[in-house]
Amino acid sequence: MEVWEYTLRIGIAFFLGGMIGFERQYRQKSAGLRTNTLVAIGSAAFVMLSHALTGETGDPSRVVGQIVTGIGFLGAGVIIREGANVQGLNTAATIWCSAAVGSLVGAGFYTYGIVTALSVVITLIILRPLAMYLSRRKEKHSNEDYLDSHYSMKISCNIEAESQIRPMIMEAISENDLQLQSLRSTRDEKSGHVRFEAQIISEGRNNKHIENFSKRIGSDRNVSEIEWLLVKTNLN
Repeated sequence: MEVWEYTLRIGIAFFLGGMIGFERQYRQKSAGLRTNTLVAIGSAAFVMLSHALTGETGDPSRVVGQIVTGIGFLGAGVIIREGANVQGLNTAATIWCSAAVGSLVGAGFYTYGIVTALSVVITLIILRPLAMYLSRRKEKHSNEDYLDSHYSMKISCNIEAESQIRPMIMEAISENDLQLQSLRSTRDEKSGHVRFEAQIISEGRNNKHIENFSKRIGSDRNVSEIEWLLVKTNLN
């Protein structure tokens, strides 16, 4: 191998490794610009050394395998476990990818190395907001599972149907896994209507079950009006 070719491959590995490391450095990660650049350069140098020593008769893939093993130990050094949380996995995977980029460039696969490096950078930059969004969404739903939601329900029906609607309310609450906190009825002799006011508790924010409850009660022809309102949410 000529000196200019060796220098070219090292230069490309330097640039691509630095491009990957810049993103990690910008995020203030433990393995940043210098680490990823050195990993890419070192991987490229080892691959070129393997080709130079083995020539056409040897097996250069052995050195590549040793690079993968060595990078595994290096990546383990940036992984930190705090209780149930594990940090540093992305950085460790990035170091591993930098080694792959360096190995490709060292073997003379410039285009493949560039495509791999660009893929790594795009993954780190573009998928980060999506991953954060999904994490927040999961956390939000997880928190909602530990909330008690308090609903206020108002139902109006004919006075003649009062004895029929009251047990129907109790049955609908049981069917939808809701808890009845209080139930009050007020008669209006002038209008000929009874107004029920129910305070209902649900584990988590369960608007769907409340709406199913409303449909069940509202399907009775004696019910003239029904409305519900989410009053508050409290931790269990």
